[in-house]
Amino acid sequence: MTTTYGALLRGVNVGGRRKVPMAGLREVLRGLGHGGVRTHLQSGNAVFTTGRDDGEEALAAELAGAVGERFGFAVDVLVRDHTYLASVVDDCPFPAAELEGRQLHAVYFSGSVGPERFASLDRESFLPEEFRLGDRVLYLYAPDGLGRSKLADALSRPRLLRNTVATTRNWNTAVKLAELTRG
Repeated sequence: MTTTYGALLRGVNVGGRRKVPMAGLREVLRGLGHGGVRTHLQSGNAVFTTGRDDGEEALAAELAGAVGERFGFAVDVLVRDHTYLASVVDDCPFPAAELEGRQLHAVYFSGSVGPERFASLDRESFLPEEFRLGDRVLYLYAPDGLGRSKLADALSRPRLLRNTVATTRNWNTAVKLAELTRG
């Protein structure tokens, strides 16, 4: 039985550094023995199938190592299956259908993150921006977009994210990854 996964590379192809051409990423995935390889946009999103049952963490570590070897720099990678990616979309606590894709974001985490991690933030001071936690994801509503979001800056502070890999995708990309992994 094969499973379809989404791979999310953190911090590639932004700001002119850490370039990972999507054709090269597809080659890396195929070289690891994966099938059905596709990429989405230029921001480090890939979809692949595998019959291996190594688990998401092992697949992510293997891909991160192969990307580092191929491109010469370390990159954090999260791998999630279709069921998880679809649940992120289905469980969104914000009215996604009423918002522009640039206003809503999914911040995917490498593990569970509880509300105590963000207890020091004065949420009221960031309104109308808001966030809600889900299963290994933070939903961020930023009505003026991520680039102007003071809350996004506060949420990305190293002390809040210690020992956790986090990578953000706008809502359009989150929905597309769920669709692409449907199989």
